[in-house]
Amino acid sequence: MSDDAGLQALREAARLSPDNLPLRQHLAGLLLAKGYLADAEAEFRAALVLAPKNPDLTAGLAEAFVRQSAYGPALAALEPLLAEPGYPPRLGILAARALIGEGDMGRAAYRYFEAINRDASLVDAELATRLTPGGPGSPWPPAAAPPAASPPQVSPPPPSAPPPPASPAAPPLYAAPAMAGQQPVAGGPATRESTSEVERAGLTFADVAGMEAVKEALRMKLLLPIQQPDLFAAYGKRAGGGVLLYGPPGAGKTHLARAAAGELGAAFVNVGLADILDMYVGSSERNLHATFDLARRNRPCVLFFDEVDALAGRRSDMRQAHTRQLVNQFLAELDGVDQSANEGVLVLAATNAPWYVDGAFRRPGRLDQPVFVPPPDQAARAAILRILCRDKPLAEMDFDAVARVTEHFVGADLKGVVDRAVEAKLQQSISAGRPIPLSTPDLLAAARTVRPTAVREWMATARNYVMHANDSGAWDELMPWVKGKW
Repeated sequence: MSDDAGLQALREAARLSPDNLPLRQHLAGLLLAKGYLADAEAEFRAALVLAPKNPDLTAGLAEAFVRQSAYGPALAALEPLLAEPGYPPRLGILAARALIGEGDMGRAAYRYFEAINRDASLVDAELATRLTPGGPGSPWPPAAAPPAASPPQVSPPPPSAPPPPASPAAPPLYAAPAMAGQQPVAGGPATRESTSEVERAGLTFADVAGMEAVKEALRMKLLLPIQQPDLFAAYGKRAGGGVLLYGPPGAGKTHLARAAAGELGAAFVNVGLADILDMYVGSSERNLHATFDLARRNRPCVLFFDEVDALAGRRSDMRQAHTRQLVNQFLAELDGVDQSANEGVLVLAATNAPWYVDGAFRRPGRLDQPVFVPPPDQAARAAILRILCRDKPLAEMDFDAVARVTEHFVGADLKGVVDRAVEAKLQQSISAGRPIPLSTPDLLAAARTVRPTAVREWMATARNYVMHANDSGAWDELMPWVKGKW
């Protein structure tokens, strides 16, 4: 697989975003379709950790097993779903193939005929021939009791017809879900529509605790030109533009982007890596163009790119020409085909590693305003806790006391504290038979069991760039943070 640059790019994207289920499922399906069975098996297993009962993932894993002649593991993977009523019929076809491999022709016939009785499009002439008593190469006795549903009668080929091949390649029962307009592997890419979805955010800046400087920067750069167009037009400022949000993981960059869209009442398009990256050369660029077109048709619109360093990395670090071309396409879309092309399209991009983003994105008119999203201070942590607890039964709370003992916690860490406290309180409430209000000691006890995630590590990396790779002054904003208590 070392010569397949498209798959290598997807694998790198999956490595950078290990919890991105659609991306892992997409990669697993492509690996299976191209015959990299062991790699496909590993990716399906990883995806099933994220979605244990997903029938599509189970079908993919079972097909990878069957094609490797691992019939026992295939049946073990399928059996929990086959025991449930209304399971997808294609799982029955896969079970039939595995059972044939195990030599259990009677159960294989039951599974096959039961499946095609529910979905006639799954009829497989080769399987039917092998499972029909007296068919070529299948000397097995018919089952003593047929299944309750009468299977359709499949006649063996007439004597004059040539016999079917002994072991034809079985048609795949798993297909990677269509992502970013993905076409079947055997075919080529085509003109497509973006698979990103237009949302209406239910959040506003009132739902974002602290970060007043960040909110003010977003208001001036993105929101006010749309809310007060005449005033900004007098100074020649158009509604639109881009902001690069950067900071440690879990600090609330995605939450802030949704709140910006809600504050404006604009459409919100959250773009994932799987919506853009494609195994075909040139298709990723078309997907990116389709995504910008979607935002332009729904203006005013906030177009949000998370983990943007995976799409806008430094071209000097890239070995493949087609990956550099994706960066060029991104820059062209930000510029627009004319001055008004992106008017009303507000581009927000977020990254934990701004130093890996190509410097051309910081040119005026693109993502020209990097905005640092810092870890919350004590007052912000108390405000975050108030927001997280506002819909829960509460006793008298001292959020400031909890904020004092959660230094270096970001928003994601504080949510983990609240979730643990709620779980413990739910156990007490179940035993008591009534809701018991959440209290300050509950949050303090939960805070002692949660460790802050990656803030210290992120600040250590940031310190290296600020102190030793900041000749341009791009990271001066971080200087007070890295020279302080971090």
